[in-house]
Amino acid sequence: MDKSIYSHEYEIFLTFLRKARKSAKLSQTELAVKLGETQSFVSKCERGERRLDIIELRWWLSAMGLSVSKFATNLENKE
Repeated sequence: MDKSIYSHEYEIFLTFLRKARKSAKLSQTELAVKLGETQSFVSKCERGERRLDIIELRWWLSAMGLSVSKFATNLENKE
């Protein structure tokens, strides 16, 4: 199993993360404010320069009004 942030699976994850933010009608700056972070932090995470762990993912999804289970289901179904 490839654990690199450059794996195909991680790229799909990042695509879904960006899609979730855009579906929530949040800019990177707006999400950053909700997270108490900078826009560059959000950008680095979305580009894969910084890998998110499960706790951070839960934090992000909560800021976007999503549950981990809903996000995971969408990711599994590649919707």
